[in-house]
Amino acid sequence: MFTEGDMAVYPAHGVGVIKSIESQKVAGINQTFYVLEILGNSMRIMIPTASSEHVGLRSVVNKKEASEVLKILKDRAIEIDSQTWNRRYREYMEKIKTGSIFEVAAVLRDLFLLSADKDLSYGERKMLDTAKSLLVKELSIAQEVAEEKISQKIEKIFS
Repeated sequence: MFTEGDMAVYPAHGVGVIKSIESQKVAGINQTFYVLEILGNSMRIMIPTASSEHVGLRSVVNKKEASEVLKILKDRAIEIDSQTWNRRYREYMEKIKTGSIFEVAAVLRDLFLLSADKDLSYGERKMLDTAKSLLVKELSIAQEVAEEKISQKIEKIFS
């Protein structure tokens, strides 16, 4: 699926580069791993190639999908759930863990809209920052634009 040098997205961690593909013996069985280095923090993650799809490793979105993400961010015809912050937090965290850029965009939009009505909890503010940074990094790569421009575009959508 991936080769050395490819960009890939790992759920909840963001975009990284496949640094190598290595074989190792684990529990007596030879397995092949992608060694993914996350952009921005240089974290290295080893993902078994056999289960890479199952864990949500995917390619960076294309330009068409990137514009779909912006449509999600602009959508105001949604109803914000009035459940408790911790239940909302768990629900949003599940969406982020899917690795879907569309789910991450929905979380960012919902939290931004919610923050206009009331103060977010510490966890929700942190999640908003995480969702935004995940989107900014991937959209900047997909659209071949500086991260700062994408960040400004997102800020403009919510201002």
